Amino acid sequence: MRFRYTTTDPSQNEFDSLPRLPLTLNHHERSIQVNGLVDSGATVNVLPFSVGLQLGEIWDDKLAVVRLAGSIGNSFAQPLPLIARIGDFKPVKLVFAWTQNDSTPLILGQMNFFMEFDVCFFRTKFEFEIKQH
Repeated sequence: MRFRYTTTDPSQNEFDSLPRLPLTLNHHERSIQVNGLVDSGATVNVLPFSVGLQLGEIWDDKLAVVRLAGSIGNSFAQPLPLIARIGDFKPVKLVFAWTQNDSTPLILGQMNFFMEFDVCFFRTKFEFEIKQH
């Protein structure tokens, strides 16, 4: 399934676009439609604080045992397994590092998005393709 690179703001031009994937996240009886940044350089999936709250989660400092790195370094996160639905693919369980940081985008990283899907980037065409295992 192929997707276009997108921008987050209409004032941005095509060269500012990134591989953002539309998906639905489900947790208990709640679901939310989001766009996730497909990031092959990210070690883990990252979920912004507000998205976890919209899915009905309650922050627990005792569970915040994951220490994030990179641009959101020194932030703590707690593991949060969610069911993700992408297009016509079968639903998959994705485990996120749910962080109290709301300035980071939803990130789809090596653990475990890239363990569920193969991804091909076609930057010159502003497209990317995913295939489910």
